[in-house]
Amino acid sequence: MLAERTFDGRVALVTGGGTGMGRAMAVEFARLGAAVVVAGRRPEPLAETVDLVQQSGGRALAQPTDVRQPDQVDALVAAAVGEFGRVDVLVNNAAGNFVARAEDLSPNGWRAVVSIVLDGGFLCSRAAARQMIAQGEGGAILSVLASYAWTGGPGTAHSAAAKAGLLALTRTLAVEWAPRGIRINTITPGPTDTEGAGQALWPTPEDRERIEATVPLGRLATVEEVAWWTTALCSPYADYVTGANLTIDGGHWLEQEGYLPALEHAPKR
Repeated sequence: MLAERTFDGRVALVTGGGTGMGRAMAVEFARLGAAVVVAGRRPEPLAETVDLVQQSGGRALAQPTDVRQPDQVDALVAAAVGEFGRVDVLVNNAAGNFVARAEDLSPNGWRAVVSIVLDGGFLCSRAAARQMIAQGEGGAILSVLASYAWTGGPGTAHSAAAKAGLLALTRTLAVEWAPRGIRINTITPGPTDTEGAGQALWPTPEDRERIEATVPLGRLATVEEVAWWTTALCSPYADYVTGANLTIDGGHWLEQEGYLPALEHAPKR
C-alpha cells in the first residue's frame, strides 16, 4: 500500500462511488490524504460513502450525477472545484451491466449500458481534463474495464463493446493529453466480490462457484485489492505510466481451466 499522505492536497473524483469498488476506491483515496467527490445517480449510497470517509477523518462530498448528461457532468466538476478548489484525479467507475443474448438485447438495453460506460467515460474525462488543463499541473484519469473488452464476452455484447471503446479512448487520450501532463490508464478487475456484480452476473451460489472455478487463483477479487491498484496508478509513483492497462483478475482472462484436466495426465518433459 502507498504512504498514508500520498495524496495530500489533491482532489479525486470517483464515479459510481456509492457502492462496491467505487466506494472502496473513495475510502482508499481519502485514507491516503485526498479530498474525495463521489458521484452516482442515487443520493443515499453516496451519502453512506461520505459518512464512511468522514468517520475516518477524511474529507468527502457527494454529488448526485448521471454521467450520461453533459450538464450534470460539468456540475460535478464545478462542485468539486467549489468545495475543494481543484481536480487532480478522475476514476471512471460508473457502469451498467446485465446478461442477455445478443438477439434478445433491446435497443434501450444496448443504449443504456453503452451510454453509461462509453459516453459517460468521455464526458467525465473531458470535463475533468479541462479543469486539469486550466490548473496547469496535470492529473490522472483511470477507467475501469473488463477483460471481455479484448476477449469478447458472450452474454455481454453491450458491455464488451462499450469497454472496448473505452480502452481505445484511453489510448487515444493518453497521447493527446500527455503534453498537458495528464496521464490516462485503465484497470481491468476480474470477477469481484461486490453486491452489484453478484446480482447481475452470478445471482445464485451455483453460479458463483462456477465463476470462481474459472479463476486460476480460485477466488473472486476483493474491492480493496482493486482500490489499492487504482490509487497506485493515480499516484506520483506512476508518473511515467500512461496509456497502460493493469489486469487484476487472478489469471481469469487467460481461461486456463479449459486445459487443466488434460494437464493432469500430460507426460513430464
